[in-house]
Amino acid sequence: MVSQIMREHRAVKPTNNELFLLKEEVIVSKTDTAGVITYANPVFCKLAGYPLHQLIGAPHNLIRHPDMPRCVFRLLWERISAGHEIFAFVKNMSRSGDFYWVLAHVTPTYDLNHNIIGYHSNRRSPDQKCVDTIAGIYSQLRTIELASEHKEGIEKSTKALNDLLDSKNMSYDEFIFTLIP
Repeated sequence: MVSQIMREHRAVKPTNNELFLLKEEVIVSKTDTAGVITYANPVFCKLAGYPLHQLIGAPHNLIRHPDMPRCVFRLLWERISAGHEIFAFVKNMSRSGDFYWVLAHVTPTYDLNHNIIGYHSNRRSPDQKCVDTIAGIYSQLRTIELASEHKEGIEKSTKALNDLLDSKNMSYDEFIFTLIP
């Protein structure tokens, strides 16, 4: 069933219709260490457009919007798999092809022996000014990625992101926090 859902989702064309997370709403999801969804709250189900039984067991990248630069997800996975939290602005795509922006806070989940056993993500509605800023940066990074082969494109966009951070003399975290009001 998961492979069928993934095939169906890949066939969906992105729309220009934006969905909005209400300020008081929080999307919550949990995954295993491979990014497979183990929990999704009702807000996640509503915005993603999937019933809970179709989300559980599906890869979290089911909702990845094609506008999202892969280098951002590379950074996210590097950080959380190393035991660090990360905040990131993410553009997601619903089952209908509509999109929605979130400010994600992703953290590792540990067992009693301090081994990472999964990840927990809370996502809130981002400020529109933040989205406007980050959307322009993401567009540039995605253009870089698409101009080269898959792995080479990610390498080049990662370098472009690091160059941007270096030009601002900031770490990724510092940059993200300058955008949050």
